[in-house]
Amino acid sequence: MRAARDSWVNPALAVLLCAVTGTLFAWLRTPLPWLLGPLLAMAACNFAGAALRSPPAGREAGQVVIGTALGLYFTPLVAREVAAYWPLLIVAALFAILLGVFGGWTLSRIAGTDRTTAFFASVPGGATEMTLQGEQLGARPDRVALAQSLRILMVVLLVPSALTYSGVHGTDTYQPALVPLHWPALLLLLALAGAAGLALQRLRVPNAFMFGPLAVVIALTASAVEFSLLPTGLSSFAQVFLGCALGARFERQSLASAPRFVAGVVGSVLVVIVVSAGFGAVLAALSGVPWPTMVLALAPGGIAEMCITAKVLQLGVPLVTAAHVVRVLILITGTGPSFRFVKRMIERLKSK
Repeated sequence: MRAARDSWVNPALAVLLCAVTGTLFAWLRTPLPWLLGPLLAMAACNFAGAALRSPPAGREAGQVVIGTALGLYFTPLVAREVAAYWPLLIVAALFAILLGVFGGWTLSRIAGTDRTTAFFASVPGGATEMTLQGEQLGARPDRVALAQSLRILMVVLLVPSALTYSGVHGTDTYQPALVPLHWPALLLLLALAGAAGLALQRLRVPNAFMFGPLAVVIALTASAVEFSLLPTGLSSFAQVFLGCALGARFERQSLASAPRFVAGVVGSVLVVIVVSAGFGAVLAALSGVPWPTMVLALAPGGIAEMCITAKVLQLGVPLVTAAHVVRVLILITGTGPSFRFVKRMIERLKSK
């Protein structure tokens, strides 16, 4: 008979723990209770050696729901308005590359790690994609994966809390499409979103279950095709699964094996958060976009987590979503080739 931690009991207990913790955090009125509660509970238990696992496909199911919820904000009027900001979105994405370079330099100085590992550990792209690309170019994949997970954890903990307790809320007028709740239509929409995620996964597109639903639902909503309202409870349930999956990444052994590297990641992420917030404030002043929206748009966190923050605080959800989608696409496709190009240029200069 299999031990409980190796059977279905393990993820079932993890989901129960996350649901209870999310409920507790919601009762305490903390920022993002249904995401942060499960994330912290899973991370704390795994640091203590519990070895809890998230349910199979739980993260993907959560992403389908969140991607659908975000896509419903892109009404025809909002889509046209966001499209007008495309130069701002490109600047934000290019800034993310510079942020990765600066974060990598900071990490290498603090932790004494090699520059390749430090760079891929610091680029705010998809954690899995940066780990794979870094490994192909000589970085240590275990260190990159650990740093990327810690970065997301810190940004999710610090940025929403800072915005919430600073009193920021509802400075933008974006609202999702105002249609009534109709369960058959909603189930059809979620099925279409899930199918899009599966299709992109088969094509090996990174973050497929986020990009697929977003693309389908944005296209439908921007074309004024109305399905149904997505209830808040369903969105909260999806956040529980995302928090569970994020928290399950952390293990006591990985942190204990590299204390200096962990300290370096913590220090570099704090610096990067401050720098990105400062640049976000500058872009906000130049573009006229409210500064909390630009801070979220430039925050070096995961696309789902930052967009959920924008949704909860009603801070320009479409603009924040578009900024993170463009950022992730550019980083995933451009980080590896850019690194190879710079590396070749440096080697040529050294050979002369």
